[in-house]
Amino acid sequence: MPDAAATTRLGAALAAGVVPGRVLHLSGELGSGKTTLVRGLLRALGIRGAVKSPTYAWVEPYRIVSLDLYHFDFYRFDKKTEWLSSGLREYFRLDAVCIVEWPERAGSLLYPPDLAIQLSYQGEARQASIEAQSAEGEAWLASLRASLASS
Repeated sequence: MPDAAATTRLGAALAAGVVPGRVLHLSGELGSGKTTLVRGLLRALGIRGAVKSPTYAWVEPYRIVSLDLYHFDFYRFDKKTEWLSSGLREYFRLDAVCIVEWPERAGSLLYPPDLAIQLSYQGEARQASIEAQSAEGEAWLASLRASLASS
């Protein structure tokens, strides 16, 4: 991805596969584009207000028609056990979508993703490595490919 606009377009393409119950994990260094990708996804779903990283709040909730979408950022977790005491587990429901930045900070205690995206720097550009980790993730990845092919 040559620039932030391309990262935003990838996020927008992911929106086509958003359905209740899906979990997306986003990993990568600081500034690698995780929140930019989420912003693209949310814009494609119709969110027009501010889309910020929930670094300090841990979670930003969004209501999209009848869908609850939760954007998490666990960068500030000091210990994996903070996940257990945070009360955030209740957000991971079959009728909600959860997007998690820095999932490795909660480790194996966190719900496994349907789709995992690793963002990394490639000189001035960024690279996204996308892996489906469930049958739902395979469907989401197929939807992503179709969306990218049609754009």
